[in-house]
Amino acid sequence: MLNTRPGTEGSVWRRIGAFFLNPRNLYVIGLLLVLALSVSEVTRARHRNFMIFAESTKLFWQQIAPYGANWPPAGFPIRLDYFLYGPLFNILFAPFAYLPAWLGPIAWNVFNFTLWFAAIFTLPGKFTREEKCKSFLFTFLILACTQLSFQYNVAVGYMFLFAYSLLERDKGFWAVLLIMVSGFTKIYGIFQLAMLLFYPHFWRNMGYAVLIGIACLLAPAVNMPLAELPDYYGQWVGALTEHPDTRTWMNVFYLRPLGLLPYRMYIQIGVLALLAVGVLANWRSWRLPFFRIACLAILMGYVILFSNSSEGHTYVIMLIGYQMWYWTMRRGGGNPSCRQDRLLGDLRDRGRDAGGRAVPAESHAAFLRMAA
Repeated sequence: MLNTRPGTEGSVWRRIGAFFLNPRNLYVIGLLLVLALSVSEVTRARHRNFMIFAESTKLFWQQIAPYGANWPPAGFPIRLDYFLYGPLFNILFAPFAYLPAWLGPIAWNVFNFTLWFAAIFTLPGKFTREEKCKSFLFTFLILACTQLSFQYNVAVGYMFLFAYSLLERDKGFWAVLLIMVSGFTKIYGIFQLAMLLFYPHFWRNMGYAVLIGIACLLAPAVNMPLAELPDYYGQWVGALTEHPDTRTWMNVFYLRPLGLLPYRMYIQIGVLALLAVGVLANWRSWRLPFFRIACLAILMGYVILFSNSSEGHTYVIMLIGYQMWYWTMRRGGGNPSCRQDRLLGDLRDRGRDAGGRAVPAESHAAFLRMAA
């Protein structure tokens, strides 16, 4: 038991707190837990999502689209769920698919856990080490649930974070590359292109998006004739269209007794339009760090809450975005005037936006109105 002699309780809890606010300790503990749950699931042949990814990848390299009548693979001993990702996913997943059957799923989980950890701890300097450690701890339970299912949602989440960090550091090409890879594999990430409005070199970054998008679109040609690509993509779109009606999902459209499901597409478009109007109406705030973080959190929430087919573990994407927004709000304090003073003081100290340009006085005024 812990030494709890009179007068030592505070020091014990401080040591415990210091232990869990050490990134190295968190990585080692998390890695051991991920290894344990991965081995446990693999030894019981319960890593079905990984099997879906691996078998669909093998079909892709046999020039067979893993959708519709071609899925599940003929003769496979276990009933597999739908495969819904694009062909770019199968290209990138190949190194894991062709590892030994016992090693592939473990390597997949360790790889995703490591990049999730890295995405949190390489967030811009506006987030403190303590905030990053607590963000990791607060999201670890749902991260573990996601990895228990060998899901891809972890990768989508850390690509959102990496892209945000790169944009904040004016690394537009690499940020756009991650956004396009995310969008061409699981759609969600493509919405982050809207955040290019908030950063310098918008047209240059949009040029990157067009060129990288063409490269991603044509990437499957490494394994099939160009003439077959339209049909392949058509089968992918067909699978995405049919999938939402196969079960009950965890999003706003299935909330009872609202009965929103028949109006799903109209609501998705309407909410997105309202968000777009709000962003455009606050154009003076685009250069402000707080505004960008708030928009990122809203975006990461939208793609889950208003998705066609959200599941419980998908919420790891949304929660990390809201966690970043929470720290930004908490840093300003609960008092609006205190939040204004502290955040405006931060702007005055730095005096520059994500691209290194001076923040004009009118942006300071817009910031005060937003913080109020």
